[in-house]
Amino acid sequence: MGRRSEHTPDVLRALVVEEARKIVAVDGLSGLSAREIARRIGYSPGTLYNIFANLDDLILHIEAGVLDQLDQRLANLPATRSPTANLLHLAQEYLAFTSECPRLWNLLFEHHLPAHTPVPEWYQVKLDALLQRVERALQPLMPFATPELTQRSARVLWAGVHGITSLATAEKLSSVTSASAKDLVTDLVENYLAGLATRRPEPVWAPPQSAAL
Repeated sequence: MGRRSEHTPDVLRALVVEEARKIVAVDGLSGLSAREIARRIGYSPGTLYNIFANLDDLILHIEAGVLDQLDQRLANLPATRSPTANLLHLAQEYLAFTSECPRLWNLLFEHHLPAHTPVPEWYQVKLDALLQRVERALQPLMPFATPELTQRSARVLWAGVHGITSLATAEKLSSVTSASAKDLVTDLVENYLAGLATRRPEPVWAPPQSAAL
């Protein structure tokens, strides 16, 4: 590693995030501390707080990198002519991603900001972008739905997929079923979409017109 004076603020920021990411990937959130990060990069703990507001701010930047990595991976999936196949691709790739880096992915759900601290707008944009991928894939299967219904349906579906992946990454799935996470995700997506296919928009009620005199 070069002398500390050679590190610009941007380089130092990237160095801190990358080292913190390595710690979380091995030890999870419980292993992360400003002191340990500083020790690894050869700086004092106080230096970290010249770059990040606090440890929560640093953790959000680690999470942001994970979200960017997943978004890029989903963006590179080949599209098909089948909306069902597209959604299955998204769900299975999501499952694969979480199984490859479980501690980093679980960081997004283990870490909580202090009470009454709002999620930064830049971070919310990244979360919304991922869910919008699901909405766009689902939209062709719900041509008569309002945008609000499509949005809610996408989030319901992905909440179910996330539940399976969470059990799988926590190695708790075997206490629920002997089926593989991949098979469960496939069943969930296919059955959910089959249920959506049976839904029809309710007719809009209009008062009867009076007979012409």
